[in-house]
Amino acid sequence: MIEAFINTLEFFPRGLVYVGLGLVILLLAKVSNDLMTPHRIDEEIVGKSNTAIALGLSGYFAGVILVFAGAVFQPLTVAVNDGLGFNLEFGADVVRVLLYSLAGIVALNLSRILMDRLVLFKFSVQKELVEDQNVGTAAVEFGMQVAIGLLIAGAISGSGGGPDTALAFFGMGLVVLILFALFYDLTTPFSIHDEIEKNNTAVGVALGGNLIAIGLVMLKAVFGDFVGWGASIVEFLTFAIIGFVLLYVLRLLIDLVLLPSIKVSDALAVERNVGVAFIESTVVIGAALILFFAI
Repeated sequence: MIEAFINTLEFFPRGLVYVGLGLVILLLAKVSNDLMTPHRIDEEIVGKSNTAIALGLSGYFAGVILVFAGAVFQPLTVAVNDGLGFNLEFGADVVRVLLYSLAGIVALNLSRILMDRLVLFKFSVQKELVEDQNVGTAAVEFGMQVAIGLLIAGAISGSGGGPDTALAFFGMGLVVLILFALFYDLTTPFSIHDEIEKNNTAVGVALGGNLIAIGLVMLKAVFGDFVGWGASIVEFLTFAIIGFVLLYVLRLLIDLVLLPSIKVSDALAVERNVGVAFIESTVVIGAALILFFAI
């Protein structure tokens, strides 16, 4: 017990270094977000009490934290042995985490722009967030950014690969996220775009929750050590197919088993019941988490 306590104290300062680095990464992420955003975020959140902007920014910060966590999971593959090996090894770790995190922030920002144009393509996301303060749109943005953060974290985690493998699997995962969002729209009896544009928060929350769920499935698909292109691609495609089927079936089961007295699609589109949206989101995210830890 004493030995475990001593080991914990030994690594605790390293953890504090990463906490400090994480705060620096969040600050850099906010600066980059401010530069890429046509409106003044602080004024929208504080001056205008714009909940939609605040929710979208929260999703962005969550995505950045997930990227940073994936970078921290990167092990140092080459040790330095010169009498000061521990310090140099730890320093190399910190530098690599910083570089992967910065690259992840760039990927997150660019992916947001791409996803906005390919997922919520029937209206202006910026107009909905700033002028209409549309919380439904913000909920989709939140889920989208968390899902992208999960995907980036998985792509850069583990050993055996490099920037090329991380970029390849991130790109494939991004395609899956876009296809899933389109698939979700096709398999609902109402138009996602029409409902969200009409400030339907419930539909936005439900879609955002499903995006986080498929993001968790994609995290599982790309997480860990790279063992070769063939095996890794087969594993990725397997989890992608499983994710599509599992999350669609779960949505059907929510109607039949968990909420048999109501029709979920009507509760979301007609009654705009945000409570039902949270239940759907919780179930699909929970199932994705079980899949992640059980397989």
